[in-house]
Amino acid sequence: MSTEDRRSRRTRRLLRDALVSLALERGYSNVTVEDITERADLGRATFYKHYADKDALLSRVVSDLLEELHARLLPLVPTSSVGFTGKPVLELFRHALEERDVYRVILRGEGDGRALQEFTDARTAAAAHVFRARAEHHGVSPRIDLDVLARAWVGEQIAVMRWWLETSPPQLSPEEVTGMLLDLSLRGRYWANGFDGAPPDRAEEIPAED
Repeated sequence: MSTEDRRSRRTRRLLRDALVSLALERGYSNVTVEDITERADLGRATFYKHYADKDALLSRVVSDLLEELHARLLPLVPTSSVGFTGKPVLELFRHALEERDVYRVILRGEGDGRALQEFTDARTAAAAHVFRARAEHHGVSPRIDLDVLARAWVGEQIAVMRWWLETSPPQLSPEEVTGMLLDLSLRGRYWANGFDGAPPDRAEEIPAED
């Protein structure tokens, strides 16, 4: 890596850290480019050399986080596409703990929810891909639309993760919270609520639209 590349990487890191810390302190909507450059101890010209505005910086923060997460999860895809290992979820929570402040900004919906939407869509697409590969491998037909299933699964993770990261220190280890989510996925809410045996039939079917 050249000296210029290292300098640019360091600058982007300083700007990222400044945006994240300020967003957590004041809320994203109350942060200006001037605030970011002052916190990062950089000039405005340096900021605009890299980003058009603070929205572009936030978008880059999310894309960098997703790329880093993808690289960590990629080796786990083959086994998770065959069975329910829980390893990708564990790696996700470990990554979130390492990048706690960035995840908190995203999961809080800062930036009019754009960052959260991008993160949710990316994780949903990845989950749907794994679910589809798993069904094909075992020759089964999903009983629920895979897009709905993927969004439900990712939604649970995001809701739990936000609560988990907002407590300091987190009340559960990544291994503990992953184990609970895996049990919920494999055994269902009926079991999780303490009931034994098969759940009763639905008393009333949801009516279909005319």
